[in-house]
Amino acid sequence: MFEIQEELNKVSKLLKLEQEEDLAQYKLKSTRSSIQERKQNGLCWYPVSITKTEIGFGNKVVVEIERQGGRDQMHLFQTGKNASIFSNTPNNQGAQLSGVIMTLKRNKLTLATTKEDLPDWIDDGKLGIDLTFDEMSYREMEIAMKKVSEASHSRLEQLRNILYGAQPAVFYPRKDFVPDPNLNSSQNEAIQNIEAAKDVAIIHGPPGTGKTTTLVQAILRTLQQERRLLVTAPSNTAVDLLTEKLAAQGVNVIRIGNPSRVSDILLHHTLDAQIMEHKDYQEVKELRRTAEQYKEMASQFKRTFGWQEREQRKMLKEQSRGYLAEAENIERYITDDLLDKVQVITCTLVGSANRVIRHLTYDTVFIDEAAQALEPACWIPITRANRVILAGDHCQLPPTVKSLEAEKGGLEITLFEKCIERQQNVAVMLRTQYRMHQDIMQFSNQQFYNGQLEAHETVFNTDLHAFNPLFPEGLAVEFIDTAGCGYNEKSFAEGASTANPEEADLLLRHLQHLIKEYNPAEDADPLRIGIIAPYRAQINYLVDEVEHNPALHELQTKRLLTVGTVDSFQGQERDIIFISMVRSNNAGDIGFLSDIRRMNVGMTRARKKLVIVGDSATLTQHPFYRDFVAYTESINAYISAWELMEVLNIPS
Repeated sequence: MFEIQEELNKVSKLLKLEQEEDLAQYKLKSTRSSIQERKQNGLCWYPVSITKTEIGFGNKVVVEIERQGGRDQMHLFQTGKNASIFSNTPNNQGAQLSGVIMTLKRNKLTLATTKEDLPDWIDDGKLGIDLTFDEMSYREMEIAMKKVSEASHSRLEQLRNILYGAQPAVFYPRKDFVPDPNLNSSQNEAIQNIEAAKDVAIIHGPPGTGKTTTLVQAILRTLQQERRLLVTAPSNTAVDLLTEKLAAQGVNVIRIGNPSRVSDILLHHTLDAQIMEHKDYQEVKELRRTAEQYKEMASQFKRTFGWQEREQRKMLKEQSRGYLAEAENIERYITDDLLDKVQVITCTLVGSANRVIRHLTYDTVFIDEAAQALEPACWIPITRANRVILAGDHCQLPPTVKSLEAEKGGLEITLFEKCIERQQNVAVMLRTQYRMHQDIMQFSNQQFYNGQLEAHETVFNTDLHAFNPLFPEGLAVEFIDTAGCGYNEKSFAEGASTANPEEADLLLRHLQHLIKEYNPAEDADPLRIGIIAPYRAQINYLVDEVEHNPALHELQTKRLLTVGTVDSFQGQERDIIFISMVRSNNAGDIGFLSDIRRMNVGMTRARKKLVIVGDSATLTQHPFYRDFVAYTESINAYISAWELMEVLNIPS
């Protein structure tokens, strides 16, 4: 027991370090810098104008904002992020209007504010909008860690001890299990494991194995036994996907929080939309309309008036507040009514502490992408659970940790990892993958999954030639070795990023050669291509080159070609994936390429063709890449850059 408390205390301290580092980075980039510096760091739009206002859900003002200066400049704004409008006039310094970004399109965004009225200073002009620090998430994680640490003689104490491996997880015998004919044997095994679990069960889903499909079916079957479930994930994108899939199955689902994707299905299933569709909501609207009328009447009095007028104004304001309070009470009743009847509530991990649902408890809580979530965030929904189902893959991307000290201390180690390593038989690994050719799968299979993965017959030998005979047979995998070519890496931004322009040029020439005979317009479902690079400087170079190449730019315009980091491709797939490894130096330094889980994600995005371009002399200093080069040689997928240049007619 002492060891558990010690570990929990350690996690709490690491979380504090992460919060301090996150805040320090934010202050460095934002509060201590000028507007111009914040713009350059992607944290600010200035100047902006408000192009439209409307009353949104919960009677809060929603504003549409368009930026005037620095149009199309790179920025870090995204849906779901906190932001605040500010004024740059001398009289309004420090004035702010906070909210959450709902939609984002090029130079326009919509901000759902926290106010029912816009402040007067909005009309004075010189407006900008800043990204703001997300203190609330840290606060909720701290509260959850405190609850878990102090839990005694409760279900939370039992779950804590089981997830930490101090007590064995209990499973009931399930002799009456009926397999789902639409699922494979390992998927059915995972669902049977969930149905038998008293405390915790894990779906371990390697790339392309149908983790989301299995999770949705597990949720549907659990609903046959339980009245209301909570389904969560660390990212808005994952929550949105699950919400859409459950809604498509006819589940009564409510999405708490702001969806990152704006679709009719998602918007319909938000709590705010459900409230507005409720039979009693008309009464709320009428009460608020009446309150507004009384408020306007009160505001018509001049500033200099006598006692009688003051009393009249006071009475009108009190009546306005009374009508608003009555409207709030009815809306609270509607919310309770909806949440009482709902089958599934979906939200992010932090969103599970939302004020409208924080009082609820659940027989089962499902956490998707649990291997990408910080442990303290996972405890937020678990504090309200009787049973926990985790889904994810700890061999893919870990959670993002900004503090180097916190990362070294172990904050990157997730609750998913701890449970899967400390508990026997809680996890079932999905073993059949439906995404990629067997040669693309095999290296990751050997390195991360003990050779247990199998390629389904529908993808086993499906390379580009099987897709279209104009492509040559074989070579679903290629490693283009640039060793000895003198393609040396270059550092940018004081060593913060690295690029290798010559390697990038070779990669793009190879891609053009590969698809030179292929016409996407002739295909109803054309090939989709991804280019991955580990460094921002290399991505920027590749994007610029694609922009100036008419054929490749056309593919990009049609959304058939995407360039990005490994993280941006997480959870996605492409028919063809090219990876630029970038690092090439005499010291054998490969930087964060040594995070092999990141490479596992990159390599397993490809369905029909995987091409990796890199310098073996640098890469093979690491055993993982030494094994990879040996693997490509064993399947005749190794090609030197010199050989490729002959094929491409590039003078050496």
